[in-house]
Amino acid sequence: MKPAVLVTADGQEFVGESVGADGVATGEAVFNTSMTGYQEILSDPSYAGQVVVMTASHIGNYGVANADEQAEAPYASAFVMRSMARLHSNWRAEGGLGEYLGRHGIVGIGSIDTRRLTRHLRDRGAMPVAVGVDCDRAELVELAAQAPRMEGCDLASGVSTLEPYMVSPTETPIGRVVAIDLGIKRDIISQLVRRGHEVHVVPAATTAGEILALQPTGVFVSNGPGDPEPLKAPVETLRGLLGQVPVFGICLGLQVLGLALGARTYKLAFGHHGGNHPVRNLETGRVAITAQN
Repeated sequence: MKPAVLVTADGQEFVGESVGADGVATGEAVFNTSMTGYQEILSDPSYAGQVVVMTASHIGNYGVANADEQAEAPYASAFVMRSMARLHSNWRAEGGLGEYLGRHGIVGIGSIDTRRLTRHLRDRGAMPVAVGVDCDRAELVELAAQAPRMEGCDLASGVSTLEPYMVSPTETPIGRVVAIDLGIKRDIISQLVRRGHEVHVVPAATTAGEILALQPTGVFVSNGPGDPEPLKAPVETLRGLLGQVPVFGICLGLQVLGLALGARTYKLAFGHHGGNHPVRNLETGRVAITAQN
């Protein structure tokens, strides 16, 4: 394997081996505590512009499958792990993780101390990094220092659908949901359709009037990447919808809904990324185990 290096914006260096495509990638490093689901994470548009660090020590043992893709192609800038499985075994597998990373041009680095890197991100917060394969380390230091942070970045417009489209259930729909696409995952659309809804997916800049013309029984604001503050058009759209039709959102969409209602948002130090985050309902006291990205 070729040598690979990860350099953080504050000068920390991690030396490992390439497990993906050749080249250099930059982005904001975040750690994800999921034990599985690496393909869904890589192809989740919410990770656009980010370098994903997996805290689980062994990644790739069940391969990849087209059915698990959440978008047309992966969106993560780079992928970081302690150890990649040399062999994969799963009846659904259509290939290996290393092959997948290489095919999609995703720079990957393995054989590094991900525990040390995770603790660094926990203590110092998510920060820009540069990952390079067989390249000049001085160049990586400069790239990491110059890489943009997420604050103020409108990444949702870049991953939203360009044209509206519709997905229908096999039986007569029980309702019509308009999904404002800020970076929607395929599984979310599937879940809405599975529950009997006709889903109209529309671009992020769609106006309230255009949405109401579709006569929805509800409006869903999707997940997505980046900072909600620059998303002026979706905020104005939601203000025009509130009181007209039920509106709900998740992830970035929930933050945009909060802005439309007059709330303020701020960036957490390192965020919540993983499949095992407990959330307590303050009214009932019940705790749900949630997946967050």
